[in-house]
Amino acid sequence: MRFVIQRALEGAVTIEGKTVGQIGRGLVVLIGVAPTDDQKTAEKMVRKLLAMRIFEDSHGKTNLSLDQVGGGLLLISQFTLYADCRRGNRPGFTGAAGPDLAESLYDWIVAACREKVPQVATGVFGADMKVSLVNDGPFTIILDSDSLG
Repeated sequence: MRFVIQRALEGAVTIEGKTVGQIGRGLVVLIGVAPTDDQKTAEKMVRKLLAMRIFEDSHGKTNLSLDQVGGGLLLISQFTLYADCRRGNRPGFTGAAGPDLAESLYDWIVAACREKVPQVATGVFGADMKVSLVNDGPFTIILDSDSLG
């Protein structure tokens, strides 16, 4: 499982010109699921995401977590995080989970985050979405379940 985590001053996702998810200060998280992922993987990723101290404290140090700054989450499914660019110029996506597994785990992640975070916005699984954000820093982290052990 892969999360691309972007610290944002604001973020939004639109579909066909209509805003379907929006946050102010918080994290915009792109979520990719692999065929070998399961709920246990998702649990580890959510736990790590919510505990990360990537917001600045009063001394300018990245010392605060999402809950400590009262931030929101914008969660967006993105199978292209598993693009294989090793051969040719057209990426392959066979490393991404199929839609049934990916949607099931994405929904589980959203529900788990909603239990802990007051403001959770989402995109729509499988939709053609337009994502906008003001990246704060810029500050972007790639979290891969393979590196969590």
